[in-house]
Amino acid sequence: MEIWYQSQVERGVEGRNLKKKKKILEEKNGQHKLRKLEQCTESSSTLTEAQQKELKENKSKDAGALGMIQRGVSEAIFPRIMGAKTAKQAWETLQEEFQGDKKVRAIKLQSLRRDFENMRMKENESVKDYSTRFLELVNQMKIYGEEMSDRKLVEKILISLPEKFDPMVAVIEETKDLSKLSVQELLGSLKSHEQRLEWHSEKSIESAFQSKLNVRSKFFEKKSMAY
Repeated sequence: MEIWYQSQVERGVEGRNLKKKKKILEEKNGQHKLRKLEQCTESSSTLTEAQQKELKENKSKDAGALGMIQRGVSEAIFPRIMGAKTAKQAWETLQEEFQGDKKVRAIKLQSLRRDFENMRMKENESVKDYSTRFLELVNQMKIYGEEMSDRKLVEKILISLPEKFDPMVAVIEETKDLSKLSVQELLGSLKSHEQRLEWHSEKSIESAFQSKLNVRSKFFEKKSMAY
């Protein structure tokens, strides 16, 4: 689905497993509480019974998450995270390995933002092809930390369409609440409009061809009557 996770598979990291592990790492009752409790004391002797129980549970969760990450990488990648003592350390190592450090990610994101601002649908490009190209770029930006609302994406699509979509854009802006319009709903409307345009174009060509045949038929009919 996402471009970055696909790249992980190619480089030995199982994307689907990593996605699950990231979710585990971000659980509020998991890693965050574990760090908080460990900062309180180096020994569990000063913790209350409830805190000791919570610390034990969170350590167990962290060990499980770390094990998932270790099992989800290839033999070539494993040595890079074998020294990690927590799931967070392993995840950050993988993140830096495949996304680069903060400076590199910031530079990459800035480049992707420029691509996003300059993106336009080509005159002869189908809605399907354009939406694929558009969403791939959006996914890359999200991987590098960009937060993008549906409204921002909807507005970008509307202003990046060629002139033949102007009537449809006007209708959408007049009749739809853009703050509630999803990207998929918009793309569905555009595909339907594109199909209607193609149908009218085919009918026009067929009509023109039929008119030409009629003209030739009348010409030969008059010619035969003359003889």
